[in-house]
Amino acid sequence: MDTGTGAVPVGPAGVVVVSGTGTEIGKTVVTSAIAAAAVAAGRSVAVLKPAQTGVAPGEPGDAAEVARLAGAGVTTLELARYPEPLAPDTAARRSGLAPVTPAEVAEAAEKLAAEHDLVLVEGAGGLLVRFDAAGHTLADAARLLGAPVLVVAPAGLGTLNSAALTAEALRARELTGLGIVVGSWPGAPDLASRCNLADLPAVSGLPLIGAVPQGSGSLDPASFRTAAPSWLAPALGGGWSAERFLRAWA
Repeated sequence: MDTGTGAVPVGPAGVVVVSGTGTEIGKTVVTSAIAAAAVAAGRSVAVLKPAQTGVAPGEPGDAAEVARLAGAGVTTLELARYPEPLAPDTAARRSGLAPVTPAEVAEAAEKLAAEHDLVLVEGAGGLLVRFDAAGHTLADAARLLGAPVLVVAPAGLGTLNSAALTAEALRARELTGLGIVVGSWPGAPDLASRCNLADLPAVSGLPLIGAVPQGSGSLDPASFRTAAPSWLAPALGGGWSAERFLRAWA
């Protein structure tokens, strides 16, 4: 595992878990940006999607989107796929397919980590979305791996409560929160979004370590890869500065 200057801080297995405060908030684009920045720095990267929901067989899922944006050199692996856009436990139950377990996630991530400098595990929805009927979640997989968790949050009104709850859940499970990335920063942010730049770290106790511009996933892949490091703090392999960003927008 590469631990040189600029490397993303990882757990013992070389893994970072990417979770969020909810769904449709930019986790896949943030995962793609981290992967692109790491590849640009010369690191080998794998992305693991434990449970893909709402995508039919043969259709591209989140892992395929990461490969499209970050580059075909990124290894991707999807463990389970369920056709309905529901929580993994519900989607598995309704489809009659087997649920994915935290042990399976940890085993797959560790195998990928043996051959890559960085493994990004992208969850479905929030940290405590259920994988199975026993109530296992992405947090359980992170604990098995000893991996830090990156929290992706939306910019606007309502994000403070969900970020605080997610951070509280991490602490209650003795998991390390790597920081918060705003998954879709608007071009014309409203008052709540601008205030949240300072308030998100205050309520969560986690540093703000990135902001991905709204619509970045629509960029052509070459432009995305070039720009990605500018959206991420040094902790994620980029050159973004929270202090400069707050001065510009707060």
